[in-house]
Amino acid sequence: MTRALTRLSLVLAFACGAAQAAQQPAVIFDMGGKFDKSFNQAGYLGAEQWKKESGQAYLEFEISNDTQRVQALRRMAERGASPIISIGFAQASALTQVAKDFPKTQFAIIDAKVDLPNVQSVLFKEQEGSYVVGAMAALASKTGKVGFVGGMDIPLIRKFQCGYEQGAKAANPKVEVFSNMVGTTSSAWNDPTRGGELAKAQFAKGSDIVFAAAGGTGVGVYQAAKDAGKLAIGVDSNQNHLQPGTMLTSMVKRVDVAVYNVLKGWKPGVQVLGLKEGGVDYALDANNAKLIAAPLKAKVDAIKADIVAGKVKVADYMADNACKY
Repeated sequence: MTRALTRLSLVLAFACGAAQAAQQPAVIFDMGGKFDKSFNQAGYLGAEQWKKESGQAYLEFEISNDTQRVQALRRMAERGASPIISIGFAQASALTQVAKDFPKTQFAIIDAKVDLPNVQSVLFKEQEGSYVVGAMAALASKTGKVGFVGGMDIPLIRKFQCGYEQGAKAANPKVEVFSNMVGTTSSAWNDPTRGGELAKAQFAKGSDIVFAAAGGTGVGVYQAAKDAGKLAIGVDSNQNHLQPGTMLTSMVKRVDVAVYNVLKGWKPGVQVLGLKEGGVDYALDANNAKLIAAPLKAKVDAIKADIVAGKVKVADYMADNACKY
């Protein structure tokens, strides 16, 4: 009898352990890795915040090439992970495929919409945050010329560009905006050399502030700005610390908040985070405080307030047929 009870206890203990393992979440970072100083890293910080607060661990994987996405998602699902969070729009197709095969597993994707009952999609109003930093750039520019360097030439990055141009031209109708995209493949997110070259070309044409929405490629833009004695604007994470005194600000996209919220409580459906929801904003800290004088801050904050109140509508490149290139 004693041996039978012991065996039963072991079986129950194993079953409880398996159940706990089944609830362990997972985060799959996309190209560029979790330390890209930008989009992925913001997601990583959100996961780490949840880990610290909850005392629980999570599984993770960093995509290094386009062919790994389906395999990574499938392996996490087979291991019983839930929810499984995909960082980045590029994982949408793979997630759609795998989520259908594991209907009882909870999935989430940041920066894309996947319309399935077991998927939570988190989107952002990038146009609103970009509008604000575009206005700031135009107001701070001494030449009346500002620049934009995008990563991969896709509608999402055009959404940043469109918002930036709207904000700049609203603040200064005479401003000139130079824009370039790094490339058309996923390597565009991790090419600092090319980013630096494009920024230098824009500086040569008179731009004195360049906004980079290009993932890890932005590091090259910021270095070029420092070398030229110009200013740059970071993206996604607060990148002001990368080149203190050179970074006018960063257009913060709170991927960390999105990931943290999913881990705290997964909910199916679509969430859209803008200025009102704290999903996007501009960054102000000790690294750029001297660059943003009180009058400039007051003007930018007034623009933010008008957007939140609905007095200013920022056109969405992907929805409003605006800024088509």
